[in-house]
Parts: sequence; structure tokens; C-alpha cells
Amino acid sequence: MESTHLQDEDLLALEKQICFGLAVASRSVISAYKPVLDPMGLTHPQYLVMLALWEFAPLSARELSEQLHLDPGTLSPLLKRLEKAGLISKTRNPEDERAIIINTTEQGAELRNEAVKVPREMMRRLELSMDDVVELRSILNRMIMAGSAAPKQ
Repeated sequence: MESTHLQDEDLLALEKQICFGLAVASRSVISAYKPVLDPMGLTHPQYLVMLALWEFAPLSARELSEQLHLDPGTLSPLLKRLEKAGLISKTRNPEDERAIIINTTEQGAELRNEAVKVPREMMRRLELSMDDVVELRSILNRMIMAGSAAPKQ
């Protein structure tokens, strides 16, 4: 049974919508990353690619796409720009000529030394404690899993 408080609220009020809060928070947080990532020469999407590669490389393009929850059409231009910047290398998989293997270059691997400062700097800028981050990640992970499993039609 719904609480009286919920019955009295307008459930369609914009500020009550989870999707609105997530969309605004996403834009706001990504915008806050810009001055931190600019000195490294990375955009936020490129930073995410590098994070995945620093943790899991070498990866096939398909594996990287899955790790980042990005379709290959979105990932491809990111990889081209990172390759042009000298941060990643793309090679054909000798076991499957159709597959591309992505790895960090020496320059890309060295960039990790600068990037290690980013999480704490972002926590400071967003005024989040480690407990806040753990709680937020837990909720977001549940939402990602539920959203991925939800019917699409």
C-alpha cells in the first residue's frame, strides 16, 4: 500500500524523475571532469577507454565495446583519435584477421601515472567521501543491471 506522502505527490513532477536527475547529474559530472582531463589531452569518453585498457589490455575491439557498454560505431572514432595521439595501438589478431586487438602504447601506459590523481581530485571537486562513492557505485551498478535486463519493447 502506498504511503500517504506518495499519494499526495505529483509522481510526474520533473524534479521527482530518476531519469531527469541522472541526466542532469551525468552532464554536470562529465563537465566537472573537463578541466581535470584537459591537461592530460583526454576527453571524458577517451578517459573511459584508457581506464578500461589500463585495467584489461590487450582487448579486442568487441571486448572493449562490451566493457564500456558502447556500440562499435561510437567506439571506433574514439579509438582513431587515441591512436592518432599515440596513446593506443591497434593490430590485427593473428588468430582472427577480422578482429582488432587494442593495447596501450608506452606513452599511453605512462599517462596512467597522471590519471591516478583523477579519482581523488574528482571526489574533492564533487564533495564526495569514499563512503559516498561506494554507496553511489552500488546504486548505479544495480540500476545498470536492472536497466540492461529490462524489456526493451
